[in-house]
Amino acid sequence: MATPAAAAKTPSQPTITATMSQWAANLTFDQLSPDAVYQAKRFLLDSIGCALGGYQQHDVIIALDVLDEIAGPGKATLIGSGKRMDAVSASLANALMIRCMDYNDIYWKQDPSHPSDIFPAAIAACERVGSDGRELMVGLVLGHEFEMRLCEAAFPGIRERGWHHATLTAFVSPIVAGRMLHLTPEQIRHAIGISASARATLGAVTAGKLTMMKNTVDPMATQSGMLAALLAEKGYTGPEHVIDGKEGLVHCFGPEWKLNILTNGLGDSWRITQCGMKAFPTEALTHTPISAVLALVKDHDLRPNDIAKVHIRTTARGADILSDPSKYDPHTKETADHSLPYVVAAAIAERQVTPLQFTPAKIMDPVIREQLNKIVVTADSEIEKLFPALQRVIVRIHTIDGREFTEQLDYPKGDPRNPLTDNEVEEKFEALAEPVMSCQARRRAIDAIWNLEKQSSVSELMRMFCVK
Repeated sequence: MATPAAAAKTPSQPTITATMSQWAANLTFDQLSPDAVYQAKRFLLDSIGCALGGYQQHDVIIALDVLDEIAGPGKATLIGSGKRMDAVSASLANALMIRCMDYNDIYWKQDPSHPSDIFPAAIAACERVGSDGRELMVGLVLGHEFEMRLCEAAFPGIRERGWHHATLTAFVSPIVAGRMLHLTPEQIRHAIGISASARATLGAVTAGKLTMMKNTVDPMATQSGMLAALLAEKGYTGPEHVIDGKEGLVHCFGPEWKLNILTNGLGDSWRITQCGMKAFPTEALTHTPISAVLALVKDHDLRPNDIAKVHIRTTARGADILSDPSKYDPHTKETADHSLPYVVAAAIAERQVTPLQFTPAKIMDPVIREQLNKIVVTADSEIEKLFPALQRVIVRIHTIDGREFTEQLDYPKGDPRNPLTDNEVEEKFEALAEPVMSCQARRRAIDAIWNLEKQSSVSELMRMFCVK
């Protein structure tokens, strides 16, 4: 455990960022386990699918319009359009595409995170230096490694203290970008200090009525890391004590941190093999309730008019963050996909929860809206004790004619204990990419990612992800 009083380092002690940077700078493809390589391919395929779906979204269209005005020329490729621009702008745009539908990967220990939000920093940096697929996989695995370790290190997580997990991404994205740019350990250490000292994200972006910023703050943290790495490459310096020194992360965020989690056993196993993948385009803690409700509705052939009440017992977070009054009257995609009442209402009315359930027309659909006030969400103290090891939910449906049906689930589809199959990952990709890519182009992209170690150029790979 580290406390604010104990956080300051004496001159003879290396900082945590020095240890992290040294290990990252020396990491090579040959050190990765076969399972880590396999998972990197799966998460890249999933993320590119999410990006191609994101390319069609209104918030991305706005961001790309702004970047058309301000971005500079460069070697980095935009997913969807194929346009090439500077690495910093491309990192933001591609990360926003991956993130904007809330459909990419999920890890939740003390804190939640979406480590694949960092993939675009690895991609842009690889394009800048002309790297191949093997080198890209190092960056993909590296981002998951440190992002997930940071999620495990704070007790309670920083989200419970009012801060968003994009705060953590600002520490990790410069490591990934720096390693892909072949920076020295010292330069990577400075890049961490540059990015992390400049970005701390308020939890307000995911509290109450949500806006487009909910899915933008993490891409901005990825952008921050890319910029920091480029600055460090030219000799810019940043505070090396940004985690464990005076007024660093531990000092400012307190109270309890287990900093050994950040460095113990690096390379002995790989966190990417423990990350989850989303089966639904919604906030992570809605997935188990959705799965339970869908099971009950389908198993007992329940129709919307059959149901009188749905009682959901869940975590305190599920009752607080996902079920506050604004979540019973969503008007935007951002609020709807973070609304436990809405996603359950959609599951009841439509027997599925896909991107199709988050269009403006569907959010206001009268059949779905009629279900919202049937849904009662309660924080259960016993369930809270099990979190995050289990994401238990207990759903009880009461019917108009007096019947009751109950379902308990401990984790959803997509959890590492119940993962999406490779075929399901491909089906998800196909569904997201089909509106903008031909069948032949989709198949070529899928095959290229499954054979990522054989790709001689990341830039050539990126050209496969253009709309056709």
